[in-house]
Parts: sequence; structure tokens; C-alpha cells
Amino acid sequence: MTKHVAPTASELAAATIPMVLYGHPGSGCTQRVLAMLAEKGAEAEIVLIDMSTGQHKQPEHLVRQPFGVIPALEIDGFTMYESRGIARYLDDRLPGPSFVPTDRKARALMEQWLSVEYSYFTPGQSKIFMNRVVCPMMGAPVDEAAISRGHEQVREVLAVFERHLSDNVYLAGDAYSLADMMFLPGLFALQISGASELIAEFPNVAEWADLITNRPAWKKVLGMLPKW
Repeated sequence: MTKHVAPTASELAAATIPMVLYGHPGSGCTQRVLAMLAEKGAEAEIVLIDMSTGQHKQPEHLVRQPFGVIPALEIDGFTMYESRGIARYLDDRLPGPSFVPTDRKARALMEQWLSVEYSYFTPGQSKIFMNRVVCPMMGAPVDEAAISRGHEQVREVLAVFERHLSDNVYLAGDAYSLADMMFLPGLFALQISGASELIAEFPNVAEWADLITNRPAWKKVLGMLPKW
């Protein structure tokens, strides 16, 4: 017999806010937004934007996202783009737990690691993903030198992680925060790129990655992804 759990007041409140997310579950940037929505117990109508057909460059989408990428979000009459900004806005806008620390030092660490994700980790991870997953899918040539550079970049970042995580459960301290959340798509991209060994090289990183990727909210996001 299935046990039905009544939604919380926060989940009911979040469900009443009209939201439309223009993106694709296979996009790491869209996944960042989906992860926040899942953590908040909120749902958005998803309008699929197929980048393989150039839909993201069509005039209709450029009105929402002038740089011609995904995702974009419409919420309660307000439109915005850029996944990290959207996630931060949803954290502040939606009811439920906040993923921005109230402690000043923890919040500073969160901001530090958000910058690391954007500036150092994702550029390296993207080189691997593009050449191991996207290029073969599109029939484009694979750049092995770029893959090698990507491995070097990611390994350099993870070595810094390893030292930090020797004294911290999560990136901003003892609590899961926006910083950890924003790394989830990149960790998944390494996995499907066949580069999981990079994480396995660092025991503290591997423990942290296992902890955050097993959150129910992230598993919900993974259930929406296309088969790779």
C-alpha cells in the first residue's frame, strides 16, 4: 500500500506561483535551475528549447534570452535569464529552506566557491564534455588536446577542493548551500563524459560528491534527463 505524504505549507505555497522555464533538461545550465526548484518543492512549466535545431537563436527566444542560450525563466510576470542568477532569485523568492548561509563567513565561502565553479571548474569540465559527448553526437571532430587541457584544469581545481573538504562537510561549511548545488551539473557531466576517475583521485572530493549527488532533489532532476 502506497503511503501518501501531505505536502508541506511551503510546497503548497510554491506550487501556486506561476513559472515557465524555457530550456532543456539535458542542459547543465537548465539543470541548475531544476535543482533549485526541486529543493524548494516547486514546479515550473517547462517549454523545451531544442538547441540542436537552432531554436535558441530564433527571434521568439531571443526576446527572453538576448544571448541566444538557455535557460530563461518567467515567474509571476517577471522574466530573467542566466542560470546562476535564476537559482539565486528562486532561493530568495520561493518559500522553503534557504540555501544562502546567514553566517557572514559561511556566506563569503559560498560566494568564493560559486566563483571557482564559474571561473575554473566549469571551463575545464566543458572541454571534456564537449569533446567526449557533444562532438561525437554531432559528428564533429574530437580535440584530444582540449580534453587533456580540460583534465588538467579540473584536476587543479579538485586538488584545492581536497584540501578544503578535509575540514568541511560542504563547500560553505557544515550546511549544503547554493555553492554545492551549482556544481551538480558539472559533476554529472564528468560522469557521462567518462571522466569520473578525476573525482576518484581525491577521497574528500569523492565523499562530498557522493553526498550531494544523492540528495532527493538532484535525483528528481536526473529522472528528467534524456538517456545518454
